[in-house]
Amino acid sequence: MVFSSIVFLLFFLPAFLLTYYLVDKKYKNFVILIFSIIFYSWGAPKFIFVILGTTFLDFHLVKWMSQTQKQLHRKLMLTLSVSINLGLLFYFKYSNFFIENINALLSVFGSNRIQWEKLLLPIGISFYTFETITYVVDVYRRVHKPLDSFWDYQLYIIFFPKLIAGPIVRYHDLADQIKDRTHNDTIDNRLTGFYRFVIGLAKKVLIANHMGLQADTIFSMDYASLDTYSAWIGIAAYTFQIYFDFSGYSDMALGIAKMVGFKFPENFNNPYISGSITEFWRRWHISLGAWMKNYLYIPLGGNRVSKRRLYFNLWFVFLASGLWHGASWSFIFWGAYHGLFLVLERSFLLKVYEKIGRLPSTIITFLLVAIGWVFFRVEKLSDAFMYIKRMLSFDFNHSVPLDSEFYTFFILAAFFAFFAYSNKGQKIQDAVYFNAYSNKKHYVAIVTSMVLLILCISSITAFGFNPFIYFRF
Repeated sequence: MVFSSIVFLLFFLPAFLLTYYLVDKKYKNFVILIFSIIFYSWGAPKFIFVILGTTFLDFHLVKWMSQTQKQLHRKLMLTLSVSINLGLLFYFKYSNFFIENINALLSVFGSNRIQWEKLLLPIGISFYTFETITYVVDVYRRVHKPLDSFWDYQLYIIFFPKLIAGPIVRYHDLADQIKDRTHNDTIDNRLTGFYRFVIGLAKKVLIANHMGLQADTIFSMDYASLDTYSAWIGIAAYTFQIYFDFSGYSDMALGIAKMVGFKFPENFNNPYISGSITEFWRRWHISLGAWMKNYLYIPLGGNRVSKRRLYFNLWFVFLASGLWHGASWSFIFWGAYHGLFLVLERSFLLKVYEKIGRLPSTIITFLLVAIGWVFFRVEKLSDAFMYIKRMLSFDFNHSVPLDSEFYTFFILAAFFAFFAYSNKGQKIQDAVYFNAYSNKKHYVAIVTSMVLLILCISSITAFGFNPFIYFRF
C-alpha cells in the first residue's frame, strides 16, 4: 500500500485518523501499532513476521546490554545485534547480486553454476534496518536509555509513515515522543500536517507521475537509436520525477506524523538549487546523510584523520550509500561517482565554484546530478554508459515526439524544483511549511488543500500511472 493509492487515501488513512482521535490517550500508541502492522501486511504479509521476530530479539538484546556494566559484554551485545540486522539485510537484498556475480565468474572458468532461487526483497528493509541499528548504537553510547516496553519499540520500528521510505528517524529523536507527545498533539498541528500531506501528494501525483510516464517511455527504448535531445529529455524527466516522487513521499510522511503529534526530521531542502555536490548532499535525503555521518563516517575517523584518509572516508561512505540503494553495479558506480566529486570538491572544485559564482555552479551541479541519475535509473552499467554516450553524441535526428501536456508539467516541475533559489521563493516556502498560521491563512490553506486533494484523487483514478520509485529500496 502506498500513500498515493485510492485504498490509502479514501479508506486506510481516514479510518486510522478517526480511530486515533476517538480513542483514549492510553490507547493511541496501540492504534498506531495495529494500523502499522495492517499497512505493512497489506503489501508483504509474509515479511511482517521477519520484522516482528527481529524486533523481539533486538529489544531483549539491547535491554540486556543496557543492564550490564561490563564493557566486553556490552560490545558483544552491540556486535550481535548489528550483525543480525545487517545479516538479514545482506541476505535478502544482496544474495541475488553476489550469487549472480559468482556465477558469472564461474562461467568464465567453465565451472558449474551455483543453483539459487531468487529471493524477494522485503518492503522497506533498508530503512528499518538502519533504524534498528540507531536504537542499539544510541543505547550503547548512552545517548538515550532503552524503551521499557517491547510494544513501544515495535512502534518505533514499524510506525507506518516512515516504514517504507523514511525519513530515517534516529532513536533519540523519537524516543520521548513515543512516551508523550501531548505538547505536539494540537489542532494547529493536525491542520498543518494535513496541508503538508496534501502538498506531498500533489508533488507525487500531479508532477512526478507525469514526469515518470515520459521517462519510462524513453528509457524503455533502444538506447543505441536515441538522439541527443530525446536522451536529455528522458533523464531530465527522471531527474524531476525522482525528486518530486521521493520528496513528495517524505512530505506525506511528515504530514501524517504531525497529524498524530510526532515531529519527524526534514528529509529534503530544495536539492536542485545546490551550488556543489557537497551542498546537494546536505539537501537531498537529509536523514540518510545524517545516518551515514553519525554511524559510518565518524566511526571511520571523520575529519580527524590525514587528508588522504579523509578523501578515502568520503569516497567509501558514498560507495556504501550506492550499495545501500540497490544491489547492482550501477548503484555502486552511482555512489562512487558522487564520492569522487565530493573528494574533488574538497581538493579544489569548491574554490573554482566560488570564483565562477552561484548561478554557473548551480547549473554545473544540476547537470552532474542529472548525469549521475542515469546510473541510478538504468540497471546495467554498460547500458548506462551507452545512454550517456547518446546524451553527448550531438545527434538531433529522430527525436521522440512530445506533446504540450508534457511540456506544461515539465515547466511546472522546473519552476517548483528551483522555486527557493531566490530569497523571496525561500520565504514563501518557509511561510507554507514552517511559519505560524493565522485564521485567515488556515481558511486559504484548507480550501487550497481540498482542491489539490480532489485533483490528485481524480488524477490517480484517470491517469492509471502511479509508480513509487523508492518502494524497492
